[in-house]
Amino acid sequence: MRGSLALLTLLALTSGAFMTGALADDVPPAGEAPAAVAAPKLKPAEMRADQLDLLFAELRKPGVQSDPVEEKIWALWSASDSPTAEVLLNQATLAIEDGAPAEALSILNRLVGANPDFAEGWNKRATLYFMMKKDDAALADIAKVLDLEPRHFGALAGKGMILERQKKYSAARDAYEEALAVNPTLEDVKAAIKEIDRVEQGI
Repeated sequence: MRGSLALLTLLALTSGAFMTGALADDVPPAGEAPAAVAAPKLKPAEMRADQLDLLFAELRKPGVQSDPVEEKIWALWSASDSPTAEVLLNQATLAIEDGAPAEALSILNRLVGANPDFAEGWNKRATLYFMMKKDDAALADIAKVLDLEPRHFGALAGKGMILERQKKYSAARDAYEEALAVNPTLEDVKAAIKEIDRVEQGI
């Protein structure tokens, strides 16, 4: 899409010159090549999106060592154009690890309120709600995560865990399979699907 935009911009500029007549000062001397049109500079979010595309493609390669690839994906998901958002995410993570859910929830409410397009803020709050057994709230936040980042295998796996806990096995399997569709290396998710199969078969 970005390449097409650059081409359309170039065509618009050149067609305008032909339509209105280029000024003599605008025409390069004979034998001199016209100045190159600079490619549009990517924004940080666009750069992260391109990197994520490459990493998700890497996950689908046979025999891939998934751990380092997943770590890079999580690092990109945790990055934001807002330094404040990253600080709040880190603070919430520390509060969860310290066993302070109320403090973590307060921080995450501030985070998603100020940065509604930051998918990882919603995912972290969904994780906290899951730990607090507030399943409906967790599922609502997961829906927001997947709206912003449909390939978020962590959110998809979390959705499966919640639905499995609610004994909604068919829906849980669907969520797990969606997670595997974007990240086929999730062994825990594969094991969860096998467990659901055993439960449904009464084994």
